[in-house]
Amino acid sequence: MAFEAKIARGRGVDVVFAARADWLERALSDAIARGCAGIVSFGTAGGLAPDLEPGALIVAQSVSGPLGTFATDAAWSARIVDALAGTPVARQLRRGTLASVGAPVMSEADKRSLHSSTGALAVDMESHIAGAIATARGLPFAVCRAVVDPAWRTLPPAATAGLRDDGTTAIGPILRELARQPSQIGALLRLAGDARAARATLVQARHALEKARALSFG
Repeated sequence: MAFEAKIARGRGVDVVFAARADWLERALSDAIARGCAGIVSFGTAGGLAPDLEPGALIVAQSVSGPLGTFATDAAWSARIVDALAGTPVARQLRRGTLASVGAPVMSEADKRSLHSSTGALAVDMESHIAGAIATARGLPFAVCRAVVDPAWRTLPPAATAGLRDDGTTAIGPILRELARQPSQIGALLRLAGDARAARATLVQARHALEKARALSFG
């Protein structure tokens, strides 16, 4: 999450992030109190649609999660899509539903089940909170998420072992998990390759959005 925030930061953009839902809610509420024209959920997501490769970009039309279904702002989403036209990201872009959940979806079987029940292209753990708060406050809401782990990838336990509540990563728990089960190393290296593809997409998308002023209002 910290690396996603680093990419998202820019002129006129106030970035907040946290792994714990209540911390994220508080951070978003504080940002709105400081002055906020809209909320965009920007970062990575797990793939659910079987045809999505790492690095595919989802500009969601809606978010479905434990707090309900929230439509994204059509005009703002269209501005984001237009800003990406003519860039390398455009051919990786998909529109549709994003699922959002309260706990990581780790296994291929669980991803397949969630895709079957929701039809969602991808899944994250933050967009339902952002969508609920934006809707409650009457603010425009958009989603721009790059696929990091594809639908056919089962994540090893080490992938989430070091995630702190504030969204940063601790190396110690990851190393202890790998020492406990060294067979995870191969899966973790594959995930690192997927993460590089997702990061490249996010960087390209963020530059395009900055150039087109697609994250600005007024």
